[in-house]
Order: sequence, then C-alpha cells, then structure tokens
Amino acid sequence: MIDVLIADDHAIFRSGMRRLLSDEPDMRVSGEAANGQEVIDLLQAGKYSVVLLDINMPGRSGLETLKRIRASWPAQPVLMLSMYPEEQYALIAIEGGANGYLSKDRDAGELLQAIRAAAAGGKYISPNVAVQLLTKPRHEASQAPHLGLSAREIEIMHLIVQGVSLTEIGEKLFLSVKTISTYRTRLLAKLGLESNADLVRYALRHELID
Repeated sequence: MIDVLIADDHAIFRSGMRRLLSDEPDMRVSGEAANGQEVIDLLQAGKYSVVLLDINMPGRSGLETLKRIRASWPAQPVLMLSMYPEEQYALIAIEGGANGYLSKDRDAGELLQAIRAAAAGGKYISPNVAVQLLTKPRHEASQAPHLGLSAREIEIMHLIVQGVSLTEIGEKLFLSVKTISTYRTRLLAKLGLESNADLVRYALRHELID
C-alpha cells in the first residue's frame, strides 16, 4: 500500500486529493499537513511512502521543507506540486532533491503515475518538462540568475510579481516587513534588477509566471 502524506495549505485541494486517491486500490492518504512544520512533525511521528509537497505554503516554504526532509530523511520520496510553471521550477525542485515536479493543472492519471514512480524510488518528470530540458542548452539553464535564488527568495519573488505588498507578504510568511524588504533587496541584486517592474519583466521573459 502506498501511504501518501499531502502537504498543502488549501483544505479544498487536500479534500480533492483524498477523493482521487481513495479510488486507487494501492493508495491511501495517511496524513495531511497545512504547512512545512506540520510535514516535519508527521514525518517524525510515522512513515510515508510519498510526500506530496506544495511549493507555496505559509511559514516554511515547500522548497525549504524539502531541504529539511533531505537532511533528516534522505531516502524519503517527495513529489513537488505547484501552480508555478514546470519549465522553470521542475529543475529547481529536482536539483533540490525532489523525486518529481508536477503543476496542479496536470492530468490526474499523470499524478497517479508520478506517485507510483516516486513510491518505487524513481523520479518523474512530465513529458512537457522532459522536452524542455532536452531542447534547452544546458549552459543556458545553469546560467539563469533565478536558479541561484534561495527557496524563500523564489517565494517572495512570486508574491511581488503578483502585486502583493511587502506588508501582506510579511503577514503571509510570518515575517517582519523589514525582513521581507531585505529579501527583496537581495533578490533584486542577485538578478541585476532595480525595481519591482524590472522583476515582473524578468519573470515574464523567463516564463516564471503566466
């Protein structure tokens, strides 16, 4: 039996995943978490075949949680799920130790296939991502400035380009406005940008947002 831990801060999404997996004779949802700390707590208390981990969660982000999982449970299968574009964030997630990455708009059958692959100790990359990785020059991917951002910087970048204010970002991530401002300054410097408008243009140019 494949025991799945679902980590997502949206209760409706978790409910939908429960219904989907309940129809599979070899799968069951054995745990649910709404944030990164709950994921760590559940892994400390029990074993799971696969962790379905959302990238964008309050507090510790999915990528930061993945880093913690890899440090404490190096063999734990983890699949990253997100609304962020696969073409960019699949590489970041997999290099961070994920067994696979799927955007939430993928077909349910593909998700089930990915779960089974991860549970067996393998990796899963969607056909779309595989084509992108094969056709994109490797040196170009490795030199993309945003690939050097930390998990928290990536999360804050996405919120900024969505038009979320620094105050709102701080409230969402449980951090002070001063800390968020420091993160913003740091990520702009790493990307060689000067303003939020530049950041939006960068995100569009690199297909980090729709």
